[in-house]
Amino acid sequence: MSIRVFHVSDLHFGCADEDALAWFAGTVAAERPDAVAVTGDLTMRARRHEFEAAARWLEALGVPLTIEPGNHDLPWNPVPRLLHPYRRFQRVKRHLERPLDLPGLHIVPLKTTARVQLRRNWSWGVVGRRSLTTALEMLKRKTRDGIAIVAAHHPLVDREDIRSRGRTLGGANALAQLAEAGADAVLSGHVHDPFDAVIEAGGREIRVIGAGTLSHRTRASRPSFNMLTIDGGRIETAMRVMD
Repeated sequence: MSIRVFHVSDLHFGCADEDALAWFAGTVAAERPDAVAVTGDLTMRARRHEFEAAARWLEALGVPLTIEPGNHDLPWNPVPRLLHPYRRFQRVKRHLERPLDLPGLHIVPLKTTARVQLRRNWSWGVVGRRSLTTALEMLKRKTRDGIAIVAAHHPLVDREDIRSRGRTLGGANALAQLAEAGADAVLSGHVHDPFDAVIEAGGREIRVIGAGTLSHRTRASRPSFNMLTIDGGRIETAMRVMD
């Protein structure tokens, strides 16, 4: 039995494209995927009303969700960013996210955001030791016959054919360790343009799959999302682009 997962990213409520949101929600209602994976940037500036709008929209989809934070989901105000950077995001996550019990599929979260970085651009990604260790431990518990997909916001390694960059500190090392631990693919967002490639890391091949955006902040591509079909131990992807 095949499993279908819609992979969407960078909703950016506060700068969302209402037509793109309606198109995606309509597609979910018509095709009823088994789950939706959201790889970060629910909001534009991590404001309360943006999270509330994102939560209402996601809940109305009516399907199981897995949600990761993006750099735009951390507050810009330095005090809450340092003291409780994920408070508003975690409220949404606790309210919406349910354990995904999909036979043959394991979705493992990997946090790539950080409250503080020792470099100027804090929008770039970081894989911390604790986040990587947690993901590796979760991969160890997967069954042998299942597909394991890691969900993160930032691409772990940059691609030359994508204009934007994630510049993820520790990303290449993390990708190698995840591949060695049995991950079959890594989902990400952040760059607002979709991609799908097979690369070598950790002595084995691993898929890296990026989703576009449903916001007005498009780059080379129109609003889009990815449809993943898992069947017979294989992952097939189809990029769905709004007309």
